[in-house]
Amino acid sequence: MTTTELPADAMDPTHDDQKSAKIAAGRVRPEPGAREVGGFGLGREVLRSGQMLQAGVSGDRFSPEDRFCPVFFLDGERHKKARTAIARYFTPKAINTHHRLVMERTTERLLGRLRATGTARLDELSYELAVAVAAEIIGLTGSDQAMMAGRIEASLFATRVGSRNKAVRFGVGLVSALHAGRFYLRDVRPAIRARRAERRDDVISHLIDESYPDRAILVECMTYAVAGMVTTREFIVMAAWHLFEDDALRARFVAADAADQTAILEEILRLEPVAAMLHRRAERDVAFTGAVAAAGDVLAINIRAANVDPAAVGACPHALDPDRGAKQKQVGSFLSFGDGSHRCPGAQVAMAESRIFLDGLFAVPGIHLERAPDLTWFDGLGSYELRHAVVACAPAPTAD
Repeated sequence: MTTTELPADAMDPTHDDQKSAKIAAGRVRPEPGAREVGGFGLGREVLRSGQMLQAGVSGDRFSPEDRFCPVFFLDGERHKKARTAIARYFTPKAINTHHRLVMERTTERLLGRLRATGTARLDELSYELAVAVAAEIIGLTGSDQAMMAGRIEASLFATRVGSRNKAVRFGVGLVSALHAGRFYLRDVRPAIRARRAERRDDVISHLIDESYPDRAILVECMTYAVAGMVTTREFIVMAAWHLFEDDALRARFVAADAADQTAILEEILRLEPVAAMLHRRAERDVAFTGAVAAAGDVLAINIRAANVDPAAVGACPHALDPDRGAKQKQVGSFLSFGDGSHRCPGAQVAMAESRIFLDGLFAVPGIHLERAPDLTWFDGLGSYELRHAVVACAPAPTAD
């Protein structure tokens, strides 16, 4: 594959490299009462509008009037101030001077274990990496990370059980609350105590300085954990799956520098966005290019549809073309990380850890995909899930 053109068979406008398209079909739906937006231009305009407020994802559980409302659910000046305060944890400087060490050391440890045993589950490796990196940023570094990862996963139980029965919903909510309580007692509270005694350059230390109570710190930790751990796990497996099954793409990735590797990963993410839908509510009547939202209207931006809009991404929108972003003069991931003031703050962190891990993975002698992942859909988070992919290699030689 050259750096300027698609392979010949991908020039067919009907060519489709998406692996998650079939499982997502019919599952990507706006919340009741919301109006779907599928075009890239209008979607980006809505996300960038200062008159459109966060909506969806259980935002009704938090009041923007609450002094300790999570940053994810804030808008306007309060959101800008809160984002500015945490931005330093996600900058290229922070990645290069601090987070990169965690990414590289964790990758080396995980791949060393893979080489020692000869096989490993890819979703487990990627989750361990994502947990280690997010824990360092948040400040959850004092507890057993493998056990913590399990507690975070268990606390999402309620999002996996959909039921209209009030008794069932109550029971499910209770189970999730119990798991969240375990996460607080065994991970968050010890971290808070440690940071009260000695501040570090992490999110929990910042929240303590802002006088956040323990409960509000727990909510922030849960938000960062889901955003930084769960989603990154899925993307790393998805990207690896594409690279394992496309010899030319893998060869280009292995030979590429960091910038070109990132371009490849961004194009995979364009086709396979982990988050499928973003909701925004009109604060007042808002006029967009070719559309109007009345005060109170909720618009649902379909990320999967926007990312294959030919008007924005060019020819053969469903084909994987690592040079697409450069050709279109767009950010290569398009709307996969959102846009505007609420664009994912950890986008560069997620890309960096994915690139470092995959670069190391494909350098392992004899590495191959022994078992493709099981692909399912997680309605609670509106995203795909990939489980049970097995990678294998020649076991490292042992000393006599």
